[in-house]
Amino acid sequence: MTYGRQILMAAIAALALALALRPPAALDPLQARTLAVVIVTLGLWATSLVPPFLTAMGFFAALLISGLAPPELVFSGYTSAAIWLVTSGFVIGKAIQVTGLGQRLAEAAAPHLSRSYPMLIGGLMLMGTVLGFLMPSSVGRAMLLVPIGMALADTLGLEPGSRGRTGVAVCIAFAANIPGFAILPANLPNMVLTGAADSILDVHFGYADYLMLHFPILGLGRCVLLVALILRLFPAETVPHQPAPAAGMEAGRRQLWLMAILLVTLLFWTTDRVHGINPAWVGLAAAVVLLLPKTGFVTPAQFRESADFPTLLLVSGVLGLGAVVSHAGLGAVLADLVSSVLPMAPGRDFLNFVSLSLLSTLTAVIATMPGVPAVLTPLAGQLAEQTGLPVETVLMTQVIGFSTVLLPYQAPPVLIALGLAKEPPRVIVKALLILAAFTFLVLVPLDFLWWRLLGWI
Repeated sequence: MTYGRQILMAAIAALALALALRPPAALDPLQARTLAVVIVTLGLWATSLVPPFLTAMGFFAALLISGLAPPELVFSGYTSAAIWLVTSGFVIGKAIQVTGLGQRLAEAAAPHLSRSYPMLIGGLMLMGTVLGFLMPSSVGRAMLLVPIGMALADTLGLEPGSRGRTGVAVCIAFAANIPGFAILPANLPNMVLTGAADSILDVHFGYADYLMLHFPILGLGRCVLLVALILRLFPAETVPHQPAPAAGMEAGRRQLWLMAILLVTLLFWTTDRVHGINPAWVGLAAAVVLLLPKTGFVTPAQFRESADFPTLLLVSGVLGLGAVVSHAGLGAVLADLVSSVLPMAPGRDFLNFVSLSLLSTLTAVIATMPGVPAVLTPLAGQLAEQTGLPVETVLMTQVIGFSTVLLPYQAPPVLIALGLAKEPPRVIVKALLILAAFTFLVLVPLDFLWWRLLGWI
């Protein structure tokens, strides 16, 4: 650990210790000690001084050993639907990989994407959006798109270190993440939000409602904006290329069966308002089918390879943190603090909408994207009273915030995508900041009008 990181860890510990030893007037001793644990946890998640899963384990241990919260509350995240969405995502992603379905889809698109640089950028963004419906893992989408994008960059003569090749890497990092925020099971923060809303407030969000609310503006709108932004920031001249004809290969039976299962799963996800089945349980059923002996697609050994236990620990820790904050009564205290800073009041719908979006965006800087629902979901009731907006609307504004990334460290999948493409994180910072500015200047007002049209405001 570097000297600077040691200083940062010491500062986080000192702040927590000061809270525990000398509670502020607004907090009782139990709340102060709980808040100290929460601050250390969020600080470590934000700074990545230790692996996120280890921070989650430390959070569990600190609360249980000190007796600040009962075990059923600390481990409440394990009973959340979000855990099963993540688990089913591991299985679905592995099935797509081992059957070669993902590679076949990519090979089918490759001849069309290699005709020009703008077509390559637009095509990769479109592929990332489509994969968001099929593969509920932003890291999995990045792992599939990076080798395809880099190979196509080579085909177009985009050499390592060139602006065009960097643009391809940045496009993949965005394509694997940004559209997924508008698709319920596609990204981790979405699942944490739905799980926290379910476990803390007993509020349930359907796949179709979530998609209709967020995809037109935060999904498609941002994708169009990102393609234009990447072409502007990373212009490139490409070598004229005539794509080779696609190989005449018939899809294997296993790939066809897998596609059929995925389409049925998608059908149930998009019609959950009709049948009332939670998207997590639909994903769980699909995972069971994919894991069946002999007729399944993923063997027990392959499942063990794909199962990311540290991610499950992180999700459980984030959900448990939200439940503990709510149980300790810290939500009301923090809501009072928020109300003294942000200009929110009943009747100021647009100002309330912007303020709530900004609140979740700034919270993501401290807590990273999955931490936003853990911090803000317990406050949703108080914020709803303060703004006069429905609690469901207050909860959904979190999506605007945690999908507006200001710095790369907030989004680990972005870092993974850039790392696979062998590009440093700094290449995406300017694009992130410009996208955030456009989001609040253009997309948030459009989103407000869209939500009002749908009756959410």
